Formats: sequence, structure tokens, C-alpha cells
Amino acid sequence: MSSTITAIGTANPEYRFPQMKILEFMSTAHNLDELNGSRLKKLYDASGIQFRYSVIPDFGVSRGTFTFFGNDGNLEPFPGTKKRSDFYENNAKDLAIQALKNLKESFEFNLADATHLITVSCTGMYAPGLDIDLVQEMQLAETIERTCINFMGCYGAFNALKMADYICRANVEAKVLIVDVELCTLHFQRENTMENWVANSLFADGAAAVLVEHNKGDKHGLALKCFYNTLVTEAKDEMAWRIGDYGFEMRLSSGIARNIGKKINKVADDLAAKAGISRTSINRTAIHPGGRRILEVCEQVLDLPEEALDISYDILRQYGNMSSVTILFILKRLLKEALRGENIMTFAFGPGLTVETMVIEAI
Repeated sequence: MSSTITAIGTANPEYRFPQMKILEFMSTAHNLDELNGSRLKKLYDASGIQFRYSVIPDFGVSRGTFTFFGNDGNLEPFPGTKKRSDFYENNAKDLAIQALKNLKESFEFNLADATHLITVSCTGMYAPGLDIDLVQEMQLAETIERTCINFMGCYGAFNALKMADYICRANVEAKVLIVDVELCTLHFQRENTMENWVANSLFADGAAAVLVEHNKGDKHGLALKCFYNTLVTEAKDEMAWRIGDYGFEMRLSSGIARNIGKKINKVADDLAAKAGISRTSINRTAIHPGGRRILEVCEQVLDLPEEALDISYDILRQYGNMSSVTILFILKRLLKEALRGENIMTFAFGPGLTVETMVIEAI
């Protein structure tokens, strides 16, 4: 008997761009000469990404037809934080609703039966917020208990799952909805720096809705068995996320993958020990694809077989890094593909430098 993920619905915006098409936008936006344009192309070639989704159409059209960014040589008028926040408010709800509808259709769940709602996002916020919009639009119970998890970065969904687990353990009748929306591409930064090159090559938009409920053994799903987290404080400043005058500003150091590599084996050992299992009893590994290099380092240090991270690589390839939403896309695949009894070890990383992990079991 455990808290179990029994359904996941996902959604993406209507605009789907090949990675090389986004490269054209970025080369122009950064006003790159031939040499630096070639350097940026190498970064995109090595990204492991083929497609990304965005709520903004501009990444796939030519200058002169932009509707979000300005059309002069420096993207002026360049949208400030208020315009981006307004755009988030106008678009996050629709994407979240689509994810909820997809969950409902796949599982035939009556959304009005949900007892708790947890919303997750690090790319926008407003009040009255997304949670209240969803109550009204999806006819959730007005008495539903609401919690918002904001600004925690790529590991935010782990904290939502932990909270859902605590709720279900305390109340066996609870049915917890998690709705996670990230509109990362709203926060494009035009300054010509390597950090901006990297961030602008990775991030994308998406949403996921998850149902967690107490399982008495009669439902298929992913049982939440154990959580463990730690901080790599010596790398605290290598990943940062702050509110600037022109959206949210991301700092991504080239040392992130290296520092994860230094700690990941011990973290895996500590997680297994807390779960009361051996590392050899882990059947699958799911890692948030913060970038191709992070997956490669984890694969090498954890001594994983070649196919172990196929789902993580595939989600990165088809969608890019959707921040906290990304791991839920991976779990949706595992919900369908994992065999009963398989233990799955999962990881995500974020500012801090935070390492969030959990063991789940396919049942």
C-alpha cells in the first residue's frame, strides 16, 4: 500500500520548431559574425535536441514578422518582465488545461473528485493564480486544498510528488492533482554571452498533469517508494535563476556536469540505502535531461548500460529541456513501458546545486 502515480497527461504549445530553425533566430538575435555563428552551430549540433516547443511564434519566422520581440536590429522594443509575465498568465492556463484534459481522457478520472491541487512553475506566477484559474475552468471542487510550488527550478516536480506522497499517506482517500507548467522560452536573453548561448539552446515549453492517490494494490501505476535530496553547496553559484528587468535571467556554469559527476555515485548509494534496497536491484534509471552533457556524465559515473537512459535522451531530443516538467514526460513513458516490479531510480538537478532523487516501483 503506497502513494502511486496512476495517470499522467502532457501538453505542448502549438509552435514546434526544429532546433536548426531556432539556431537561425539565435544567430540573428545575437548579431553573430561568421566565426561566432559557426561556434554557435557547433553548440546546437552537440545539444542532442531535434525539436523544441514554444508559446512564442517568433523563433520560427523572419525578423520583420515578429509579434513578441521587436523587429529592429536589436529586437527593440525588447519585452520587459511585465510583458513576459502577462504573456505567461495568458498562456499557462490553456496549456495546463490541455494537460488535465489529456490526463482525464487517458484515465477517465472525474476531476471534480480531486481533493488536493499542487501547481508547479518556475517561469511565471500571478495571483489570483493558476490554481484558482484551474478550479474555475475545470470545475474542480471549490473546497479543494491548493498549494503552489514556485521558482525551484528543474527539480520542482520532485517536491510536488513528495508533497502528494505525504498527503496520500496521511489521508488514504486523497486524490492529488499535480499541474506543472513551464514557459521557459518567455525568458530569452539577447546579450551575447556563452551562458545565454547555452541557455537559449536548451530550454522549451510544456505542461504535465499527474494524479497521485493511495493504492491498495488494485491499480497500475508508479509507486512512490522513497525520496532523498542533498545540496552540493560548493557549486551553489553554478546554476542560478533571478528576476531581471527583461524576464528571468539564467546562470548556467560549464562546471555543472562536472560537479554532478563528483557526487552522483554517493547520492545513488545514499538513496538506495534509505530505500532499503541494493543498487543492483535497480532496473531502470531516469534522469532529468538538463542537457546532453549531464546525461553523458551520469551515464559514465553510474556505469549504466548503453540503453539505460534511452527515454531521457529521447525526451531531450523531441522536446528539449522543459525545466521541471521534463521528468514528468519521462515518467509518463515509464508508466506505459515499465514492467511490474521494476525499481526505477530517478534524478533531477537545480539551483543550490540541488540534487533531488527518488525510487519508484512499477506496480
